[in-house]
Amino acid sequence: MANIKSQIKRNRQNEKRSERNKAIRSELKTRTKAALTAAGSGDGAAAGVALKLAQKRIDTAVSKGVLHKNTAARRKARLTRQVNDLIG
Repeated sequence: MANIKSQIKRNRQNEKRSERNKAIRSELKTRTKAALTAAGSGDGAAAGVALKLAQKRIDTAVSKGVLHKNTAARRKARLTRQVNDLIG
C-alpha cells in the first residue's frame, strides 16, 4: 500500500480507468461476436447492421484511448473480411 498521498490518488484513478477500459473491451468482443454470428447465420441484412455497430464501437474505443488507431483499423479490416467471407 502506498504511503504517498498522490500515489494513493493515482491508484484510485487507475482502478476506475481500468474498470472503464475493461467494460469497453468487453463490449467490443460482444459486438464482434454478434457480427460474426449474424454473418454465419446467412442473414446479410442483420450482418451488415451488426458489422456497422461493431465498427462504431471500435471507433469509440479509439476516441476513448482504449485502442490505438492502427489496431482499430486492423480489427475493422479483419472483421469486415470475415463477415464478407461468411456471407458471400
